[in-house]
Amino acid sequence: MPEANTFDPAVLDRLEQLRDKYAAMGQDLVSYLDGLLHADFPTYWDYINLDTLLSLQHPVTPFPDEEIFIIYHQTTELYFKLSLHELRQLHTSQQMSGAEMLGRIQRVNRYFKVLVDSFDVMVEGLDHKQFLKFRMSLLPSSGFQSVQYRLVELACTTMDCLVHIELRPTRLSHGFEDVESMFDELYWRRGATELATGQPTLTLKQFEAKYRDSIIAFSEERFHSNVRRQWQELPESDQTPELREALRTLDELVNVHWPLSHYRSAVKHLQKDPVDIAATGGTNWQKYLPPRFQKLIFFPELWSQEEADNWGKKWVLQNIGHK
Repeated sequence: MPEANTFDPAVLDRLEQLRDKYAAMGQDLVSYLDGLLHADFPTYWDYINLDTLLSLQHPVTPFPDEEIFIIYHQTTELYFKLSLHELRQLHTSQQMSGAEMLGRIQRVNRYFKVLVDSFDVMVEGLDHKQFLKFRMSLLPSSGFQSVQYRLVELACTTMDCLVHIELRPTRLSHGFEDVESMFDELYWRRGATELATGQPTLTLKQFEAKYRDSIIAFSEERFHSNVRRQWQELPESDQTPELREALRTLDELVNVHWPLSHYRSAVKHLQKDPVDIAATGGTNWQKYLPPRFQKLIFFPELWSQEEADNWGKKWVLQNIGHK
């Protein structure tokens, strides 16, 4: 029977590995063991900064449902961050394979599916009268100003797929030197124009003052390594049917299901016959959100002409009943 003071061989093995690890860095193992001895045990609430997280909601009106509105948008931004986390790993991969791309894209698809499925919080989970009142205190802020969503788009596809629809044929062969000028042609800029004058809204001016340079820098960084380019550069043997389907799913989730979830919410809360209520930032949601107007497709080579012509129509008929 081993003596009471002897260590299990597995413990001694770990100590030897730690000794070698710290010795290689010129560090003393005993000092680190002292630190471990005096350190407190971690807790769930400290690890995820729960108290800080729960303190980040600051309603500006007395209406209770404003807190729902804030929490939902904060949750959305965290899922965007998760998506960018996966897309960044694709971007930095040294030896891209079809299997690696499939795994990352499936993760992003899960995140966006959660986002799409959760949007009933905004459609059915907000008191309509409260929303129409507290929203006026949010001017000119808007979900349009989510920079992470713009970065997801730019991480997924080439910029010619994101400019105004009528300009896309002229930008098919754009080069790295065109990135900055193409920023002014990005489709979403028209979505932030004043309905009455056609001029840029304060929402757009604020957004571009804060993020224009960083968006351009990100676009340049991803010029050669966005998902579409990486897909096109894969060996044909890696362009499997499963990966094709995952990319098509990503296209539909981001460019059809997500904007139309917003559209469904806007129809409920902002559409008022015969006059439509403007969004909080004055954005032209009637023309900006429906996919049939923008026809944004990350991977046009994966869709037939008929599918592209009817982009988003099936979802609208199933979920809203509009043609």
